[in-house]
Amino acid sequence: MELFDTHCHIDFPVFDADRKVLIQKAEAVGVKYIMVPGVKKEDWRLLRMHVALNKNLHAALGLHPLFIDQHKDKHLHDLEMALNLPPVSAVGEIGLDFYNPDCNREKQEMFFRAQIKIAGHKELPVILHVRKAHTEVLKHIKMMNFKQGGIVHAFNGSLEIAKEYIKQGFMLGFGGTMTYARSVKIRELVKVLPLSSIVLETDAPDMIPSSSTSDRNTPVHLLDIFKEFCKLRDESPEELAAATTANAKKAFKMDT
Repeated sequence: MELFDTHCHIDFPVFDADRKVLIQKAEAVGVKYIMVPGVKKEDWRLLRMHVALNKNLHAALGLHPLFIDQHKDKHLHDLEMALNLPPVSAVGEIGLDFYNPDCNREKQEMFFRAQIKIAGHKELPVILHVRKAHTEVLKHIKMMNFKQGGIVHAFNGSLEIAKEYIKQGFMLGFGGTMTYARSVKIRELVKVLPLSSIVLETDAPDMIPSSSTSDRNTPVHLLDIFKEFCKLRDESPEELAAATTANAKKAFKMDT
């Protein structure tokens, strides 16, 4: 079986000591593909270096909403230029995060719209980070007539919102949160959503699965997430692995 970790920050400094070993261990347990989303302009160069050095890694470049105060207008031009240098599989991690009521919503929305426009021009999918802002994100996607799709990372919305994203051509990402019994809403979503709309992720080093005693998440933990996923679905593990990996490849246009 081959698994695809659709969201893993393996480029972060917390992995500097054992990054290569973890990627090898992940491959040994079946994790053959790892998408590495960019979050800040100054991180892109190192991210791309790691991707160039490892066949299992794939790059996405973006300006994350949680770092909105660090982003400058010229970084949008820098992103457009950076996307001209292949290989890049997606624009991300981008989106809206209104969890903090004091956040700069106006700047977040400006950067989000700009990056959606860039992704559209480059014909690239996007990796979405959305907290307390699903209505606004969907509004912008529809208003801008964005047709490249992508993945809604760490999806935690309602079934109705999930259906709206699917209608817009998006896959929904599920990870460590799904492994906790208290995550009743998310576990129910995983059971009832069409398998064709689901992808798996770790969000390493964050979102540690319930089975882990580690102080950080890693791409190796995708196997723990997959095992819990298998408990929640009726399909065989082989079918679930094949489908979620195929879904990820489709989302990132890697099957063409």
